[in-house]
Amino acid sequence: MYELRFIADLVEEQLVKGHLRWLANFNEIRKDFAVEDVTFPVYASGGLQEKGFFLSKIYSTLVVPKYKVHLLLYTSPEINPSVLRKIILALKHKFGSEDWVFLVLAQGQPVGKALKESIEGVEDKTVGIAAYGVGTKEMVTSNNVLGRGLSKQLKLHEAKYEQFDVPNYLKSFTATFALGVFLLVFLAMSGVRQLAAQLPVAIMILLVLSVIVGQVIYKSRYHMSVTINSKGFQLREGKKLKEGKWSDFSGVWIFVSPKVETFLRLKSKDATFDLPLSRVGLPRRETYNMVRQLMRQK
Repeated sequence: MYELRFIADLVEEQLVKGHLRWLANFNEIRKDFAVEDVTFPVYASGGLQEKGFFLSKIYSTLVVPKYKVHLLLYTSPEINPSVLRKIILALKHKFGSEDWVFLVLAQGQPVGKALKESIEGVEDKTVGIAAYGVGTKEMVTSNNVLGRGLSKQLKLHEAKYEQFDVPNYLKSFTATFALGVFLLVFLAMSGVRQLAAQLPVAIMILLVLSVIVGQVIYKSRYHMSVTINSKGFQLREGKKLKEGKWSDFSGVWIFVSPKVETFLRLKSKDATFDLPLSRVGLPRRETYNMVRQLMRQK
């Protein structure tokens, strides 16, 4: 089932981009990680210690527990309580007794009553479980701190891609700064002597304001993000929003613009639509294969 592979890609993407750092600092990610006779499509390991500035490191060393933390994704068309018990026993045997284990379960159908009761009945405080069924947005979690924390941080029904676009930000900053300089020159030439005497200070203030105002203009007009789920996509450019469903398109291919920007060109009955890849940080090959498979599932 391709939806389950899509979920594995989402989990890996969130780990790589550090979206799960509120759970732990994961510094190692593996695919197809085997524990006894169970294979997990995605496995990540790390700890709670911070690796930031000097004071953060001191606080982390003296205060934060030195637990090892593991996050594993298990996918299957259907998961029953006996499989869950087998997985938990295998993980407890594999890892240390005080290690924290975050277990993500994804199956090809909504979570049934028996599995839900088994998950909610987990008493081990070092094991947090979140289960997700394809086609739903609701998670079933274990009734402990790790389970609830996992469900708050993990997003399995969609993935959002965006990155800072330096050229467009510079465009916003330069326009703001140039307008401000023009205004200062105009006031100075109009006989405002106090301004002429404080011109260096005024330019410094203008520079700071241009950084702030340029960011506001960039976010409202140029910043681009793409959100993808198994049904379709949302493209935001500033305040503009465009949406599409995979079922509306019949073909897909890679398109490179004259500005050497990469797009995913989607073909419908009447027109084509270019979904940006390079501007939002979407991987070209993986996105093409993923979208093609999603179209086949329509």
